[in-house]
Amino acid sequence: MVKIGELNTLEVKRKADFGYFLDGQTGNSTDDVLLHNKFIEDGTEIEVGKEVEVFIFKDSKGRFAATTKKPLACVGDIAYLKVVDNTDIGTFIDVGLPKDVLVPFREKTHPMFRDEKYLFYIYVDKSGRIAATTDIDHHLTTDHEYNLGDTVTGIVYGFQTNGTAMLCVDNKYAAVILNNEYFTDLDVGQVMENLKVIKIYDDGKLGLTPRADRKSEMDSVEYKILSYLEGNDGYMRFNDKSDPKDIKILFNSSKKNFKRALGVLMRKGIVYQDENGTYLK
Repeated sequence: MVKIGELNTLEVKRKADFGYFLDGQTGNSTDDVLLHNKFIEDGTEIEVGKEVEVFIFKDSKGRFAATTKKPLACVGDIAYLKVVDNTDIGTFIDVGLPKDVLVPFREKTHPMFRDEKYLFYIYVDKSGRIAATTDIDHHLTTDHEYNLGDTVTGIVYGFQTNGTAMLCVDNKYAAVILNNEYFTDLDVGQVMENLKVIKIYDDGKLGLTPRADRKSEMDSVEYKILSYLEGNDGYMRFNDKSDPKDIKILFNSSKKNFKRALGVLMRKGIVYQDENGTYLK
């Protein structure tokens, strides 16, 4: 049985001026699948009686069609793909096929913008056509071999109500970055590199952080504080009593690390503070 949305190895049954017909595997020649000449990649040898590996999709008339070109994703895959258009019936994405694939409105969990890339799960809809959804959460797995301290790359695919970011690692593994582990705005579709595994939850989900180790982060916050002071005539209105939200926005730091960095600078005799703020000595 020919499988739509997947790579199939089919026998070439006969040749026509416009292409080749491949065995539809139903025992009925009227179900044979057309491999049009325009969908044959250069250098591909096609011979009647031999087998050829092709990707199966449906053409504009709903008929099975084949291409020797490998798609960017097959049915059952999670893939990072580009939006090519937003229309009245949904969003179309490029999966490397002759036809772009539809993401129906009901399958969109967040806004999508043309020419931007997001994560999608590829499936076959009720009409037998290849389609896609951004609702990838229940298609992710936690069956990984990562350990604490490993470095990974993840792609943001959504946010929990408390601001915790949900990420996909290696296009298959579920991961999160808690809302107190990042201090800059993140966007759906954003690729994040050099993420460290800091926790593996009971269900196997990866807990990640984009933050450096404490010493490196402290050094960075110290530098930002000094740079701010030097650019403002040696004064800033912030001290260890300041609002954590202001600290997060201006110094990309948690209040805890901000206070530690201030403490280090004061012990070094570089700055001092009072109820009005912090000053260079």
